[in-house]
Amino acid sequence: MTDTNVRFQSGFPKIGIRPTIDGRRKGVRESLEEQTMNMAIATAKLLSEHLRYPNGDPVECVIADTCIGGVSEAAACADKFARSGVGVSITVTPCWCYGTETMDMDPSIPKAVWGFNGTERPGAVYLAAVLSGYAQKGLPAFGIYGEHVQDSGDTSIPFDVKDKLIGFAKAGLAVAYMRGKSYLSMGSVSMGIAGSIVNDAFFQEYLGMRTEYIDMSEFVRRMEEGIYDGAEFEKALTWVKENCIEGPDNNPAHLQTSREQKDADWETVVKMTQIARDLMVGNPRLAELGFGEEAGGHNAIVAGFQGQRQWTDHFPNGDFMETVLNSSYDWNGKRAPYMVATENDSLNGVVMLFGYLLSNTAQIFADVRTYWSPESVERVTGHKLEGAAANGLLHLINSGSATMDGTGEQTKDGEPAMKPFWEISDEEAQKCLDATSWRPASVEYFRGGGYSSDYLTRGGMPMTMSRINLVKGIGPVLQIAEGYSVELPQHVHDTLDNRTDPTWPTTWFAPTLTGEGSFHSVYEVMDNWGANHGSISYGHIGADLITLASMLRIPVNMHNVPEERVFRPRAWGLFGTANAESADYRACQNFGPIYK
Repeated sequence: MTDTNVRFQSGFPKIGIRPTIDGRRKGVRESLEEQTMNMAIATAKLLSEHLRYPNGDPVECVIADTCIGGVSEAAACADKFARSGVGVSITVTPCWCYGTETMDMDPSIPKAVWGFNGTERPGAVYLAAVLSGYAQKGLPAFGIYGEHVQDSGDTSIPFDVKDKLIGFAKAGLAVAYMRGKSYLSMGSVSMGIAGSIVNDAFFQEYLGMRTEYIDMSEFVRRMEEGIYDGAEFEKALTWVKENCIEGPDNNPAHLQTSREQKDADWETVVKMTQIARDLMVGNPRLAELGFGEEAGGHNAIVAGFQGQRQWTDHFPNGDFMETVLNSSYDWNGKRAPYMVATENDSLNGVVMLFGYLLSNTAQIFADVRTYWSPESVERVTGHKLEGAAANGLLHLINSGSATMDGTGEQTKDGEPAMKPFWEISDEEAQKCLDATSWRPASVEYFRGGGYSSDYLTRGGMPMTMSRINLVKGIGPVLQIAEGYSVELPQHVHDTLDNRTDPTWPTTWFAPTLTGEGSFHSVYEVMDNWGANHGSISYGHIGADLITLASMLRIPVNMHNVPEERVFRPRAWGLFGTANAESADYRACQNFGPIYK
């Protein structure tokens, strides 16, 4: 089995804190040393207390050995950061400093500057000067400046500054962690879906990632040659029999398979799950079994499985594999979810990865299948939609990577939730399993059989749906829709669900409307969605996604995040302030991908 020590053995990027200071000696610098360094210490403490790595450990911060008053100290800080594995930098200061002499010049590291809002020394003046320098040099940086004036001896961090420090750091760590990792394409293009045409230039230039490829025949080879942990297989199969409820077979009687074949399918899908995981991150147990090359894995933090149709016309489908890997628990207990995209939709896999790295929670992969207007629901069921659903619903349903966390059987403050694995209780994990049934796959779609997860997401969860699309001549663009899961009366759900495929998991989603543009109505959200898939995160993380996208130079073509929550590099305002969406496109095009 693999554990977190093996999976995360390469470690995590650290946050570098750069206290900058007025370099003038004989009184000026000396009077500011303590206050400046205390700002750095307070910032490091804040981030370590509020942020966790994917394995659950607190985020680590590295502070420069001295305050930075000139270029020699800036260089010494850069050397320390390079040795320490720093992937994000935050400069803090309460005073004027020498802008281009003290700035962080690494073009690949996301950077922010917090200028203290105080009247005794001009921290805001330095903030403006250094951000001007960053813009002039083509190194976009985030500016952080508190709304209210603080006294020089105040060591607290105002709430508005805290929010920006945390939001910037979360997105910056995501950028740094992706760099050097892989997307593993298991198979190739699925049914002509454009997102499964894995674009290596996008991954390399925008995310700093490799693209790795294996043919699906590798699954057959490993199953037939026993390239998996047999002892773990027996453990997993026992767990499946005890915890995975097999639901009714909806296939016509003459197409239903025998009990013997169904049992054989269970064995196959369990082996597929082990193999996919081992392909992604490796497994030292394979080396002990004599498979040293296979033990290494592909260093993949996200993967996709083609499945349809070359695999699923003959072998059991990948639904069990994808669902279990995308969940926060399996036969080995609770652990961080893996990101695996159905139909090898790499672009949806990327936004699953974004949501995961920003929240440390599992992600729901779904078809954005149907817009149900209030009129249509009432016509078909006699039920009048109310509350969050009053303006209509999106039916999010897909046979594959819908994590069991998406049942909503975990709770936070008494409400349905999806949580980081270290916060999930054993009881909550079991409730998610109990709320999920495994339906024999519809042979109309999956001639080779298999099992599809089936559950209904509980209502009332804040959720964010997102999607990356590639546009010829522009590159990647991101779309975001915040909203809520909705719970319908059982007979209403059954009536609507049976019109699609009742063997698949459903999330009823009501996007939050703004009355403008793509969010004028729920119909407009559906009509403007750029592809057939979307990734759904727990919580309203749209602001964090926008911050992350700006770091990666990916423009956002639609979102419903309130303007006051949007946080982008200061230079974005230099491309226009009247229309933030247009300015975002111009800024991203001007600066270009960070790894090109």
